[in-house]
Amino acid sequence: MIRRIREEVFVIEQSVPADLEWDGRDHEAAHVLAETRNRDVIGTGRLQPSGKIERMAVLSPWRGKGVGSAILRRLIRTAADRGIDEVYLHAQCRAVSFYARFGFEAEGEEFMEADIPHRLMRRSVRIDR
Repeated sequence: MIRRIREEVFVIEQSVPADLEWDGRDHEAAHVLAETRNRDVIGTGRLQPSGKIERMAVLSPWRGKGVGSAILRRLIRTAADRGIDEVYLHAQCRAVSFYARFGFEAEGEEFMEADIPHRLMRRSVRIDR
């Protein structure tokens, strides 16, 4: 399920090399899935023990409908439940405003990751339950 979503969004749509996408770190992470009422998986994200949120992906037909927001909120809650004080992520530049709506602040200069411009963003984990 997770693999199918990330393959479609990152490897196919965004041309991220498969060896970068499949980094061998899934086993360390807490994963969040978004499903339809029919239990079709339509989005995913993961949280590393370090507090890094990664691999936020929503299938194209479901974007702009609150799926990514729900995944992000759940990942932040998961971080709080695990005693993590701060979460951070590498936001694709086109998604910086999305993360800013959730209290993330950009730091440093733009950088390239998988040939896609990114910004480092952080926020403290004060729970928004």
